[in-house]
Amino acid sequence: MSTSPRIDRPEFAALTPGVSEALMALGKALKASGLGDDLLELIKLRASQLNGCAFCLQFHLNVARQLGMAAPRLDLLAAWREAPVYSERERIALAWTEALTLAPQGGPDEALYAQALAEFGAAGLSYLTAAIANINAWNRIALGLRFAPPIPQTAA
Repeated sequence: MSTSPRIDRPEFAALTPGVSEALMALGKALKASGLGDDLLELIKLRASQLNGCAFCLQFHLNVARQLGMAAPRLDLLAAWREAPVYSERERIALAWTEALTLAPQGGPDEALYAQALAEFGAAGLSYLTAAIANINAWNRIALGLRFAPPIPQTAA
């Protein structure tokens, strides 16, 4: 399988005026929602892991590191259920992320919905749901067009 980009991110933005800007505007609204930068990055990373999106994984790992997120929280994300480094709030958000990202497998059940609603409230859960939808949209765009991952340059 080829890994070379079909259409790169700048070209996508140029070909689809307003689309990238709309998704980024949604991201800004979500950032202002009060969910917290760390939580937003965790759900973006988890959805990107589930979707196999190399571009979004690398992009959001770079962001998480810039935020100063602890390495174990990033390293253990794929096994979050067994890792003791996540709060109950984060666990609920990650479970909600998985349920929505893997929706064809059944989506969130009533127990998870009740748990998420109790933790986040109606507005917070709505923002969380929109954040998951947003990263899933980016994942599908980046996967379909094979955006090249933004690999950080390391000092030699």
